[in-house]
Amino acid sequence: MDREIEQSETGDQPLIKNVVPVILSGGNGTRLWPKSRKKMPKQLLKLNGEDSMLQRTVSRVANLQSPIVVCNEEQRFMIASQLQEVNCSATIIVEPIARNTAPAIAVAAFKALSQGTDPILLVQPADHLIGDQEAFQVALEAALELADSGKLVTFGVPPSVADTGFGYIKVAGGFGGSISEGERIEQFVEKPDLTTAEQYLSSGDYFWNSGMFVFKASAYLKELEELQSEMFFHCQRAYRRSVLEVGVIRLSEQAFDLCPSDSIDYAIMEKTDNAWLVPLYSSWKDLGNWSAMWEAAEKDVV
Repeated sequence: MDREIEQSETGDQPLIKNVVPVILSGGNGTRLWPKSRKKMPKQLLKLNGEDSMLQRTVSRVANLQSPIVVCNEEQRFMIASQLQEVNCSATIIVEPIARNTAPAIAVAAFKALSQGTDPILLVQPADHLIGDQEAFQVALEAALELADSGKLVTFGVPPSVADTGFGYIKVAGGFGGSISEGERIEQFVEKPDLTTAEQYLSSGDYFWNSGMFVFKASAYLKELEELQSEMFFHCQRAYRRSVLEVGVIRLSEQAFDLCPSDSIDYAIMEKTDNAWLVPLYSSWKDLGNWSAMWEAAEKDVV
């Protein structure tokens, strides 16, 4: 293990003071075409109010340290402009090539550790809506306690309908109010058919997979090195060979091009024995298609 990964200096500060948000904003939002396009993806559009989804995500974590935003070359200037609109001073990491969420989080973790401490990362996609900020804070506090002990934590949303558009997570105990502080993850399940989704809903053992995560930077990289050593090596090299250019960190294209592409779910969470879930008791939407957009929008009263 590299020395920079082993450093940890949380001190006596409250855990919330040691949290660095990581916002993943590299998607192209193709399922919301033609409104969402490659150079103006859904997370940068002001589809549901005065702020874009990226700006809403940033505002949700305004009480934490300055975020790390991971994006691609084509969107970096628009992202920088939108962050400036909401007075957010973020570190922007530019991926020269899309390599999915596991490598994106890895380079953010290397950046977070470069300051000499071992912060807890709060990883969020830039295109999710969370209706209840207070419920989000309650879930975050529970997740921080688990993350501080070295666990890899994800937020799970109790399903309200048998939705076939989400991945599901099975926990060791049901969500009938007994796991407000977290539970060990037993299984990740891909998007099911309707019959299976109905069974998941009635069983009380499954959550929607929110795609949001909380863990120490060192804990994530330790798991990555053990489970995906090739990905770890190329992410580390891409970060170490990065350059600061026009206010952003540009990863080494030569090194990052060699990195395997995979999601954090497949690469880490489904393979580790250290995955835990904290329930998020709030309305939540992954605005991945027009149907989700319609459900999240305010309706005219007839």
